[in-house]
Amino acid sequence: MKLNLLSCDAQRPDKRAIAKCIVEVSLGINDSLANELTSILLEGDAVDIEIEDKNTGSALRALRKLSIDYEIIE
Repeated sequence: MKLNLLSCDAQRPDKRAIAKCIVEVSLGINDSLANELTSILLEGDAVDIEIEDKNTGSALRALRKLSIDYEIIE
């Protein structure tokens, strides 16, 4: 499943926690790329990631917990 991460509405976003979450839920993203994607997201630009279908529920829950708005692409 592909997701478009739109924004982070947290008052004080935890950059490390967001990057760790991206690494854990996505396919083929390492720590370095996750840090870069997190920076892009926090600057206000959307980021596309792909997650495993079997982890969809927990991945979406983790993103909501970090106040990340997303849309499901497919």
